[in-house]
Amino acid sequence: MTTSHMNGYVTESDGGGGTDMEEVVQRHREMAVDCPSELGARTLPVRRSAQLERIRQQQEDRRRREEEGRNRQELDLNSSMRLKKLSQNPKVGIDNPTFEQMEGPGGSIGGLQSLTAPPALLELEDLLMSLKQVQHSLNDSQSQEDVELVLQLVQKPDFQKAFNIHNAVAHNMNRPSPPYPLTDHAQTLAQEVEVMMHNSSQKDGLELGTLLTTPHMQALMMAHDSVAEQEMQLEPLVPSVNASETLTQWGGETVKIVRIEKAKDVPLGATVRNDMDSVVISRIVKGGAAERSGLLHEGDEVLEINGVEIRGKDVNEVFDILADMHGVLSFVLIPSAQIKPPPIKETVTHVKAHFDYDPSDDPYVPCRELGLCFQKGDILHIISQDDPNWWQAYRDGDEDNQPLAGLVPGKSFQQQREAMKQTIEEDKEPEKSGKLWCAKKNKKKRKKMQFNANKNDDFDNEEILTYEEMALYHQPANRKRPIALIGPPNCGQNELRQRLLSSEPDRFAGAVPHTTRSRRDIEVNGRDYHFVSRQVFEMDSAAGKFIESGEFEKNLYGTSTDSVRQVINTGKICLLCVHTQSLKVLRSSDLKPYIIFIAPPSQERLRALLAKDNKNPKPEELRDIIEKAREMEQNYGHLFDAAIVNTDQDKAYQELLRLINKLDTEPQWVPSSWLR
Repeated sequence: MTTSHMNGYVTESDGGGGTDMEEVVQRHREMAVDCPSELGARTLPVRRSAQLERIRQQQEDRRRREEEGRNRQELDLNSSMRLKKLSQNPKVGIDNPTFEQMEGPGGSIGGLQSLTAPPALLELEDLLMSLKQVQHSLNDSQSQEDVELVLQLVQKPDFQKAFNIHNAVAHNMNRPSPPYPLTDHAQTLAQEVEVMMHNSSQKDGLELGTLLTTPHMQALMMAHDSVAEQEMQLEPLVPSVNASETLTQWGGETVKIVRIEKAKDVPLGATVRNDMDSVVISRIVKGGAAERSGLLHEGDEVLEINGVEIRGKDVNEVFDILADMHGVLSFVLIPSAQIKPPPIKETVTHVKAHFDYDPSDDPYVPCRELGLCFQKGDILHIISQDDPNWWQAYRDGDEDNQPLAGLVPGKSFQQQREAMKQTIEEDKEPEKSGKLWCAKKNKKKRKKMQFNANKNDDFDNEEILTYEEMALYHQPANRKRPIALIGPPNCGQNELRQRLLSSEPDRFAGAVPHTTRSRRDIEVNGRDYHFVSRQVFEMDSAAGKFIESGEFEKNLYGTSTDSVRQVINTGKICLLCVHTQSLKVLRSSDLKPYIIFIAPPSQERLRALLAKDNKNPKPEELRDIIEKAREMEQNYGHLFDAAIVNTDQDKAYQELLRLINKLDTEPQWVPSSWLR
């Protein structure tokens, strides 16, 4: 019997018969020997037909969270995970000079520190002055009398003493307690000062030198250095794992004995597979005790665990054996014959998922228990690409709740299997009548060449959506990102845009479009339109300068990137309503747009909203709007930064303002290509 690996699974054959694929699909290649139950119980992605319902639910959850936190007096920017990551590495993914100040003594960024520093303490004189100003600004006599009573209280000596004590306590509470030692060799410094003072002819210097030589002072310095040396030692970034390794002979073979002390709340983080009668470590998962110890390696054969013989057992039996084992785990291993280079410190890659993934529906995932569910639009932090087919990743926002990294399909692997799936589906389509057999044959041949996305230069990888590398970006105060509203007709995006333009003209503006029609008497060139000749318009269109363009009554109209840039240069926010076909041009420019999808509500609610505008659409027209929205989300949803379900015009307007205001206070994930 031989064993081979196929599509991430172990297949066995005896040389004479074929492989039972159904049995293969039902078995895992790897088993996580110590996997927390919550890893296999993640929320599964919703189906495509319910994408708009998911958007509605997310929006309702967001509103609920806002109402719960509305009573807070200050916005704590450091509570945002994105700002924490930004402050840890301020030079990555930032195009904002105000966030690139020099680091202070504590290693924090100047710009961020100013945002989170405690407010200055109010002095007594300022308090008195403020009360007098309030008293003069009041109109009714009763309020003036109330303020006069407060002024009399503030001027009393007892109150002023209490006020000064409060300020002193508040000032010292902002300091480290106990104070962090600045040095661990105070005794040496004291001896140097002592010599200098004894050599000084001044009386004060001689007294200080004598004081430093007293036994009590020297003992105090010694005690300080002993404590400071311990306090200044850096704490480990991750919980330490006590582990040891020894080599010995076992049954005529050279083995290594690895002891790892593992707590109950720290998973081992290793998978095993069967290779004939052997149980072999197949994968070391980031975040587990095995990875932290550095003593277990892929390819090591497990002979014993805490005296229990493992050779000859199925991976499911190994899982049961380790289920209740905690404390010190003793492994007897035959080291892997493969010589691997020393591990290179991997950098974390941040990607945006452009597809939904559910490991429970994936027959190729090597270890279903470690599969990481995600939805289109989720940010994934890829921490290991050692296995090009199966990356290890954390989902943004879940790092604290996800003890082990999860497995997600690698980019090339996902592209190739999606290409194969599309080809199989196309081949299943009935052949059209009148089509030549030879043409069908040639088509098949051409498709099969598309299987390998790496080797075929003609293969368009953009047709198969996988991941997009992202980086954090904080928009500069003087260069606002344009807001692009997109949605099917009659969903309110134009009304929302016009409402913003009318309510805050000093903050929002629209791009001045280009046209080839003649200027009217009341129109001003550059204010109402950019009036150009047809030849100039067509040349600019061929050069890719228009975000979108079209023809109406034999005249050409279009919105150019230069027009949007002119609005940005004034410090205003440019508002756009664009079609889906324009998104690719808009995102490939240097404008860094923020794209918001305006989705329709339910059919009945949509009918009620349109009735307010004196519109009476037919049922099939309402269904067309909702179906159009689903198609837009399915085909272009990976390009959206946010989505608003327009169930109510006022609520949608407030949600739109919230998203726009958030761009000033919180960094956003953008394609990393925008920052290069």
